[in-house]
Amino acid sequence: MQSIREIYRIGTGPSSSHTMGPARAASWFLAEHPEADAFRVTLYGSLAKTGKGHGTDRAIVQEMGGVPTEITFDTVTEGLPHENTLDLTALRNGKETGFWRVMSVGGGEVAVEGEPARTPPEVYAENSFAEIEAICERENIRLSEYVFRHEDADFRDYLAEVWRTMKRAVSDGLSVRGTLPGGLGVERKAQYLYNQRHIDESEATRENRIVCAYAYAVSEQNADCGTIVTAPTCGSCAVLPSVLLYMQEKKHFSDEAICRALAVGGLIGNLVKQNASLSGAECGCQAEVGTACSMAAAALGELHEMGLGQIEYAAEISIEHHLGLTCDPVCGLVQIPCIERNAVAAMRAINAMSLANFLAGTRKISLDLVIKTMYETGKDLSGRYRETAEGGLAKQYADLYHLSGGN
Repeated sequence: MQSIREIYRIGTGPSSSHTMGPARAASWFLAEHPEADAFRVTLYGSLAKTGKGHGTDRAIVQEMGGVPTEITFDTVTEGLPHENTLDLTALRNGKETGFWRVMSVGGGEVAVEGEPARTPPEVYAENSFAEIEAICERENIRLSEYVFRHEDADFRDYLAEVWRTMKRAVSDGLSVRGTLPGGLGVERKAQYLYNQRHIDESEATRENRIVCAYAYAVSEQNADCGTIVTAPTCGSCAVLPSVLLYMQEKKHFSDEAICRALAVGGLIGNLVKQNASLSGAECGCQAEVGTACSMAAAALGELHEMGLGQIEYAAEISIEHHLGLTCDPVCGLVQIPCIERNAVAAMRAINAMSLANFLAGTRKISLDLVIKTMYETGKDLSGRYRETAEGGLAKQYADLYHLSGGN
């Protein structure tokens, strides 16, 4: 598996696969073809069907540095190598000088068909939780120590920067009111949730309100193209920071303890990336928010120094109860149901950690098995429910208001 740095990417929203990935590919292609006086880009599959709402075209044009760029949204072509496929063509005096077919595979990562992989080297020899667990048990180390043994010397500093960025996203999101861009008229709610104490507020109610406020804050920043950290994607970036910040404030965990938790959360995301997918276009929102919930539950388990089996069970519960979750963004925007969904998943992560604390010894399903199941479930989902805005809430909303689903 690759470095956990690839799970936690600091960047701008709203979508890792629809914005960050295509922008990254465009940047590479521009560097490869300095001779070009024009570019032609064709978006296919999910990129074509929800690219307008995600701002895919704007992100590509911005990366092309002012060189004229024509973008076509092809929603018809089938038989693609990936649900997020785009073609990049370089032109000079009207003649083609270069061509790439690119797949945006999730989490901001891209692959160029027929080109050597530009992905970072693998730093983990183990590819399953069972393998990792065996090492930790044999050497009597925690999951976080396993991670730090494999990553480079600067990795702790990188996680510290990740944590500072996550906290800043919460703070910035809580400081802003108004309407999110995109035309849906979605009002920012984070500040309202944070300030509106319930008239008869119990500790449990307060926890729910504050965690959800933090999740709304980060998700709203993402939807407004603010700076966030993929965890593991832009669309699911709010689950992990909201639960970790709440727990830090409640129980006074140090930033060092939070970084250890981030290491374990990133390891879970890495396992999903290796053995399934982080792409909503490929496997539905179970791959994004389901994985984020699993990462958060495992991170909480590490934060509370739970055992290996308890952490595995917390991560497994979180994915298992997101199985089949569709990706159906209204108008292709990362707003409805995405923002609310992050908040719900954050609370579910806390619940999964609590349940695992009591029942880990009774579990029958392994984390590796549920990750495999998630991938198969995602591939079986109809394409309408995999980030195309053609099914689910997106379709019902479009039918009700006679919208085009973001195309």
